[in-house]
Amino acid sequence: MTRILILITFIALCKVTTAKEGVMMLTLPEVIDLASKQSIDAFKQQNMYLASYWEFKYYRADKLPFLSIGANPFSYNNSIRQDYIPQDQSWQYSQQENITSNASLRVTQNIGLTGGRFDVSSDLGMSRNFLGDKQTTFSANQISIGYRQKLNGYNSLRWKSKIEPLKFETARKNFIQSKEDIAVKATSKFFELVDAQIEINISTTNLANADTLYQIGKGRYQVGTVTQDELLNFELNLMNARLALTRANQGLLRARSDLNSFLGLDKNVMIECIMPVKITSALQVNVEDAIQKSMTNNPDVLSQDQRLLEQDNIVRLTKAQNGLSADVSASAGLNQKALTISDSYQNPNRFQNIAIIGLSVPIIDWGKRKGQLLMAKSNREVVVNSVKQERIDFQQSVLMSVLEFNIQSDQVMNSARADTIAQLGFDVTIRRFKIGKLDVTKLNLARNDLENARRAYISSLRKYWVSYYQIRQLTLFDFENGTDLTADFDKILNQ
Repeated sequence: MTRILILITFIALCKVTTAKEGVMMLTLPEVIDLASKQSIDAFKQQNMYLASYWEFKYYRADKLPFLSIGANPFSYNNSIRQDYIPQDQSWQYSQQENITSNASLRVTQNIGLTGGRFDVSSDLGMSRNFLGDKQTTFSANQISIGYRQKLNGYNSLRWKSKIEPLKFETARKNFIQSKEDIAVKATSKFFELVDAQIEINISTTNLANADTLYQIGKGRYQVGTVTQDELLNFELNLMNARLALTRANQGLLRARSDLNSFLGLDKNVMIECIMPVKITSALQVNVEDAIQKSMTNNPDVLSQDQRLLEQDNIVRLTKAQNGLSADVSASAGLNQKALTISDSYQNPNRFQNIAIIGLSVPIIDWGKRKGQLLMAKSNREVVVNSVKQERIDFQQSVLMSVLEFNIQSDQVMNSARADTIAQLGFDVTIRRFKIGKLDVTKLNLARNDLENARRAYISSLRKYWVSYYQIRQLTLFDFENGTDLTADFDKILNQ
């Protein structure tokens, strides 16, 4: 078997797009698609998004009316009560035994504009005495309307309305970016298996050639045209080729097992990767466009905005806590007391009005509150400057990634041409060696050149596709189709 025959056979196998019996033939897009659906990384990212989704739903629920029912269905009391008699300024002890129960219905609504809370409630209570008059009475608070408001100038609901939507949008962008991160990992593992397959091909070809050359060398040694040193070198090359094939088989098993594990496939599934033969040579990414898209779409930038808002919130809260603190609450309602439930809801003639104002004024705290405010402002300045530097570094990273990607297509074409030239050169060299016009040294050099050219070509393909998906990961933008990357979030929720 000659090297040329083996190489032709391998290239033919790489062009097959349907699965052989017992073998799963996968292209790079198919590997990425499988990884995005069933890898453990995809499972983790999906559940992280769902956690963020329900956290955002919880925030939105705080803005809606909340209905609750409360009840104390049974309370029994049998004790001695101490009463003060003002007429003779003495204490009197009396036995009491009663049963009480009550229930309430309450609707609460947070007011985002002011940060206050509005509530409407209705209550019904029952009390039965076993001593004295032994009466059963009912007390109905038909309706009570109340409002509570802090007057320190801090509105937590307003700050939540700024931070929580941004936090959820960051989670959505993180999920989209995670799919591109999976694509980068899948590409690396795909080419690890391609490298292993290429090594098998090179090692198999080298073994066939080494065996052929050793047989030729033995024949020439018999007629005196090859020295003993050259014959021993042929034999050594044959032994090294066998060892190289053994190592290549081990590398293939390791790379295949690694890819199977990443894709969540059974260890017995036999995967063969179809080497990508097409690149988008015309695709050139504009640096300014990439930076603009990354600053708009990248979740790291949104997370930085969130950190800035959170620091502003902390400073505002600290400032509000350090000054005059006032709480105002007021409520008004109608109630009635009667011997029956129906009568307790008839002709309410008793008004219940409650108004409370609470004040807290710091006088002496030995500089504690001032220190807290200064510390909050200092922490904010640290975050502001950190974010500025992070954005400079991030834009620089995008710039370098785009510049590197834009030269990769030329690198792939050049390495592909070098691979072709090296193959043609080796074919010529081995033919000339067989007719005795070249020595073994030049043959070995030609073989090394061919192996290095093949590895360089695969390496350039790997760099191109990894760089391609890294650009998408940074910008969350598809530069081939000119559209922002997205995800089917409704499908995730319905699974």
